[in-house]
Amino acid sequence: MNTPVIELQGIRTRFRDQLIHDGVDLAVPAGEIVALVGGSGSGKTTLMRHIIGLTHPEAGSIRLFGEALHAGQLAERMARRRRFGVLFQHGALFSAFNVGENIAFPLREQGVASEEEIAALVRLKLSMVEMEPAHAALMPAELSGGMVKRAALARALALEPELLLLDEPTAGLDPDRSVAFIELIRTLHRQLHLTVILITHDLDTLAALATRVAILADKRIVSHDTLERTLVLEHPFVQRFFHGHYRRAEAAAGEDH
Repeated sequence: MNTPVIELQGIRTRFRDQLIHDGVDLAVPAGEIVALVGGSGSGKTTLMRHIIGLTHPEAGSIRLFGEALHAGQLAERMARRRRFGVLFQHGALFSAFNVGENIAFPLREQGVASEEEIAALVRLKLSMVEMEPAHAALMPAELSGGMVKRAALARALALEPELLLLDEPTAGLDPDRSVAFIELIRTLHRQLHLTVILITHDLDTLAALATRVAILADKRIVSHDTLERTLVLEHPFVQRFFHGHYRRAEAAAGEDH
């Protein structure tokens, strides 16, 4: 059996007196696009921050690529860090750096390439997200919302990761840019053989990309299955999140006629 790219066991998270996660279990096989959905305050982004090591759960274990997240010496942990990339909500580009410097940042931080190689890699990553070489000189404040997302995605791909984590990747984009960004992620997933964890509340994004849906409710993962099987669950959150959306869409369609 293939080792999961991500394996969470018994994750418990507490903020002061508030219990956020209580026994979260999740295993993500290679090549999947897993959409992580849950209500406001359910701890989706917190769980992603645990996975990438920015925060620590109170209890439980996290394994990436079959290895404990924090195991080994510094060199081993750095090597593990190079195997995943993150697209934070709103892009989180460094405002004092231009686009090229943002993309180059993880390459310089990890010390894996010379300056000449970094310049070539910046051009390559821009090309991968359908941006022009000239865009490298632009500052984040000069970019549209869609270009911010693309630049941030290029940075996430800088170290050629196997795992990509996306937090609300289409939030704030108009419908046309959202569709284009979804298609870009789908193409990169196929071409680069990525495993993807996708936090989203947008059902169009979820339906277009996800091979499986993980439902975070009741402080744990209550379901991890295909969208088709998820839709027939009788859990209250599933009914509100999915079927409420479709009822609203049908009502809107009726008003148009």
